[in-house]
Amino acid sequence: MLPLVALISTACSASTTAASEAQPGSAAVAVPDGLPFTVTEQGRFEAPFAFAFLPDGRILVTEKTGKLKLRAIDGSVAEVSGVPAVAYGGQGGLLDVAIAPDFATSHRIYLSYSEPRPTGSSLALARAVLKEGAAPSLEGLEVIFRAGSDGAGGQFGANIAFSPDGKLLYLSSGERQRFTPAQDPDQALGKILRLTLDGKPAPGNPDAAAGGVRAETWSTGHRNPYGLAFAKDGRLWEIEMGPKGGDEVNLILPGRNYGWPKVSNGDNYDGSPIPDHAPGDGFEAPKLFWNPSISPGGLMIYSGGMFPAWQGSAFIAALSGQALIRVTLDGDRAGKADQWDLGMRIRDVAQAPDGAIWLLQDGGKGVQGKLMRLAPR
Repeated sequence: MLPLVALISTACSASTTAASEAQPGSAAVAVPDGLPFTVTEQGRFEAPFAFAFLPDGRILVTEKTGKLKLRAIDGSVAEVSGVPAVAYGGQGGLLDVAIAPDFATSHRIYLSYSEPRPTGSSLALARAVLKEGAAPSLEGLEVIFRAGSDGAGGQFGANIAFSPDGKLLYLSSGERQRFTPAQDPDQALGKILRLTLDGKPAPGNPDAAAGGVRAETWSTGHRNPYGLAFAKDGRLWEIEMGPKGGDEVNLILPGRNYGWPKVSNGDNYDGSPIPDHAPGDGFEAPKLFWNPSISPGGLMIYSGGMFPAWQGSAFIAALSGQALIRVTLDGDRAGKADQWDLGMRIRDVAQAPDGAIWLLQDGGKGVQGKLMRLAPR
């Protein structure tokens, strides 16, 4: 969930690299033997959902309860005020956080969240200026997009990615556990949306002339798209939670229909079958899928130097799979490479400015989520 990382990792200074190293007092995390990396704890958070690195190595962490935390280089944590009200509960709350491509000059960040509405909740996207200091705050917060179709349901999607040139914003929108909106061109549910940085329909979208939701839509037929990331070659990749099985890795192409709920490589939770993806069915099939489920969370495509053999690989945080998963990418092809059992639900994954890989453990039910740093063993 860190679209700026490819730019940061090549431009960071030696002082930033040193500052991003594991801090004194960080503790080793008990994980299964045989992993090719060490794991150290760097902090704990309540019901965390996502995190993003600032260019200097500090970290913003969202907590679903509606709090945004700023972790300093020394490991201290401050709460950021001025966060919008959220509809917390189930899969809803404060969700993704992303650093604006022009953060160095604008100091803007973007937040996605489930917004309280008169008849339920809606996925919302807001941006604000991060004012730093002893008491960090968000100023000038503005809601720039609402998915609409207010009501009940989880599966918000809510992942934010920026185009490689930094001029456009992509937002994943889940189908809110309602199935059919994913195939409704006039509902922004079950879609990947392509927007300008101020939340308007992006020029050049497949149905830009139609106006409304159709003008915002980049792809359709998605269930719960939890991760979006651009590869070095400019291709956009997505990870998506399927139903009972059928979790997907998709190459996102403009105007394509990815099939939900008409087709899936999983079944409904009540056991009733769903037709599998099949050649000629008119839908874009996943490049990879898992059955049984791994419950994918965050997605990152690695570009750093700390793990040179993994450059260009996609990394998936797995919730029910309790693992970090590596997928190789080669043009429009993807392949399963490694699945490292970590013995805990992993919510998000990101690359630090120094090339380390960081993970966020899922929290809840009395369990704080650990923020963890991976380094070569």
